[in-house]
Amino acid sequence: MAVRADRDRPVDITVLLFAAHRELAGGRADTVVTLPERATVDVLLAELRARGGEWASLPSRAAVAVNRRYASGDTVLYEGDEVALIPPVAGG
Repeated sequence: MAVRADRDRPVDITVLLFAAHRELAGGRADTVVTLPERATVDVLLAELRARGGEWASLPSRAAVAVNRRYASGDTVLYEGDEVALIPPVAGG
């Protein structure tokens, strides 16, 4: 269970990467992003895109799960949360 921050301080969020998203990070399976307290999923995605390079191609409506549950862009993130970027799937 995530520890809830109770003071204004940065929080570290672990971002899990799969398939095409893993390629954005040079093959790494995860990355840690430091965000302001009470940042949202949308803020996290904007922070990743701001890294430039391949990260700029991260879809604006990327599917995510926070602590193994699908989450919307306005979901607030807390210290220790785990965010999985779910890559688009193709097929039929």
